[in-house]
Amino acid sequence: MSGKREGKSFDFDVAVIGSGPGGFEAAIKAAGCGLKVCVVEKGAIGGVCLNWGCIPTKALLRSAEIFRLAGDAGPFGLECKDSIVDVAQAVKRSRRVVLTMSKGVEYALKRNDITVKRGEGSFADAHTLTITRNGEVAETVTAENIIIAAGGSARELPGLEFDGKTIISSREALAMQTAPKKMLIVGGGAIGVEMAWYFGAAGSEVTLVELMPEILPLEDIEVGEGLRRSLAKAGIEIITEAAVKRSEVTEGGIRAVVRLQDGSERVVEAESMLVAVGVVPNTRDLALEKVGVATEKGFIETDELCRTNVGNIFAIGDVRGGMLLAHKASAEAGVAVKAITGKRSEPVDESRVPRCVYVEPSVACVGYTEKKAIEAGFRVKVGHAFFAASGKASAYGVREGFVKLVFNADSGELLGGHVLGYGAVELIGELSLARGLGVTAEQLADVIHAHPTLSESIKEAAENALEQ
Repeated sequence: MSGKREGKSFDFDVAVIGSGPGGFEAAIKAAGCGLKVCVVEKGAIGGVCLNWGCIPTKALLRSAEIFRLAGDAGPFGLECKDSIVDVAQAVKRSRRVVLTMSKGVEYALKRNDITVKRGEGSFADAHTLTITRNGEVAETVTAENIIIAAGGSARELPGLEFDGKTIISSREALAMQTAPKKMLIVGGGAIGVEMAWYFGAAGSEVTLVELMPEILPLEDIEVGEGLRRSLAKAGIEIITEAAVKRSEVTEGGIRAVVRLQDGSERVVEAESMLVAVGVVPNTRDLALEKVGVATEKGFIETDELCRTNVGNIFAIGDVRGGMLLAHKASAEAGVAVKAITGKRSEPVDESRVPRCVYVEPSVACVGYTEKKAIEAGFRVKVGHAFFAASGKASAYGVREGFVKLVFNADSGELLGGHVLGYGAVELIGELSLARGLGVTAEQLADVIHAHPTLSESIKEAAENALEQ
């Protein structure tokens, strides 16, 4: 049945703009509460994450891991002397993975009786969405509540605007059928680092330029420094405290002038330049001004329950700002739906949201860095465990990296967990749970871990902190 308020009836109880991780989760949860739900999607079902972000990236990074394993297989008893890297085949496989996942999302929406409206949604009023197809208004839908989950897009830099061929975003990079001989990557965050590792494994000569003193500048400094050393060993050149000041397209690709820390300039020539310097929210075309939804620098302002200043309109995921992560958007979806249905909900605490970078050695972190914990006024204890001392890591042949745990010295509670090493992204679940439950160093040290496993290093890091 349709929703009703102040004598008005609506086509749907909830309309969701966007079908990415946040929008999909919101729609499924709302339908599970017995609400009549509509999803408005202008692109492929699953949003950017599934089609041109999280999923295809991870599929290609798996190919990169295979490329590197083949090259290092000799000590394990396998000779791969004549192996050939086929980037086109890797891309083809990544698109098959995407198709499989997209069909799964479509099936889940259909199974839950969720109506999908194709087209670009924008506000006509607080309860009405106009849906545009091919530049023309196709229809309108009304809903008692509207959840904006429109996602984000790659941010451009002045003078380095995307042309889709030579100056590209990660979207174009994911579809490249051959690896360029030389690639320049601007931005040392998660996307830039992952693309550098992938193309380096595929045979490109990669130079990465980062404005801050270290790559992954928002993570613990030891993590950034450790990953930088690993990437350098893999043949990736990293220039920090530097910026691309200007560039020109040449017959062979791109010619960029990089300003270095000391003020000098260096010319870098490449076939392609990938700009990966963050994300902007997809709010420009939503006509938010028609309904008075407040924004700040393009991001939608909400309260802790994801409600905007317009009571029946909610925003989740990248359009809301904060951590621009798929799983955070999914968590916010649950918060918004509970708010709509009047159920008690805890807001998303970003200090309990894990952050991952899917190269190898991979990076996985949750909570405070050591520096941020001290700045927040905590007295800290820090424990380390190095994978070089792990029997399982040695057996795998992946001895790089460490576990670093930051505890409140007064209460013993885990404030932050940081892992750099093989499979770190699969180890972070234990630390996320520990952070969420307020587990102490003593409790972590008392957990019995299977031997030999990489996860033993978590226990050992906790024990190390207790010895301080």
